[in-house]
Amino acid sequence: METCHKISDEEIIALYWQRNEEAIRVTNDKYGKFLYRIAYNIVHDHADCEECQNDTYHSVWHAIPPTRPKSFRAFIARIMRNIATDKYHENLSKKKIPSELTVSMDECEDFLSHSENPDENLMAEELGKMISDFLRSLSEKDQYIFMSRFYLVEPIEVIAGELHLTESAVYKKLTKLKADLKVYLEERGVLL
Repeated sequence: METCHKISDEEIIALYWQRNEEAIRVTNDKYGKFLYRIAYNIVHDHADCEECQNDTYHSVWHAIPPTRPKSFRAFIARIMRNIATDKYHENLSKKKIPSELTVSMDECEDFLSHSENPDENLMAEELGKMISDFLRSLSEKDQYIFMSRFYLVEPIEVIAGELHLTESAVYKKLTKLKADLKVYLEERGVLL
């Protein structure tokens, strides 16, 4: 078999569909560090990251088939993020832990409505579609910054380092993106 970094996502998905356990190994070889980094940004504990990673592989094994993801990387990232977030909440109920997830979600507070009145809030699915449409309107670099911070929960210094920017430039860009998203949502009737 090809080296795992050269194997295509379609080939990996085909291994899952064939119920070939090699799929888990090649997923780990190709995306293990990526998934671990997502977990670590949320739970900040190496043992918990390994547990989240194993749970992610288990979940992917049971999801494919019947699911045939369009973007395998996004599919497994979403599963890892959900599992790590659940682990974070489990740990939080036991003790206070530091997490980029808390900081990242706090940064979103100013542009998402929290009204209890269902007439004033759009359904989560509609809001998600609007945010996705907003993201598609951005440059590739701005999409990367937004998704890295608010979806992958990357620390500001990591995003800055990967893009060869200052941390200040990333903070300014995130502030502008949040303001732009707020305007975008308000223009579509989301009460903020």
